Amino acid sequence: MPGGWAPNKLRRFPEVLALVQHMEESKKTIGQICHAGWVLISAKILQGKKVTSTPGIRDDMENAGAKWLDEPVVVDGHLVSSRRPPDLPEYVKAFADVLAGNNE
Repeated sequence: MPGGWAPNKLRRFPEVLALVQHMEESKKTIGQICHAGWVLISAKILQGKKVTSTPGIRDDMENAGAKWLDEPVVVDGHLVSSRRPPDLPEYVKAFADVLAGNNE
């Protein structure tokens, strides 16, 4: 899921939310960075998940039931989250590890 301000628009489309919910139910890898957490919030898939995001939406993430951590990347099963573009090297490695099944 892309970051920036795009998630504020993407979360308004039922098709996007259905896709995210399907990926969650199927335990397919979901990546989110920056403000992308807004889409996951609107898809209602964050209850009990460990995540990070841009600090500006921390309250939103916590109010959706997530445990927010101030770390460059957080992996919770098939969900990989990151705070901001400077964290991309760690995020991309973690995302690739999850895709490859190396996230244990």
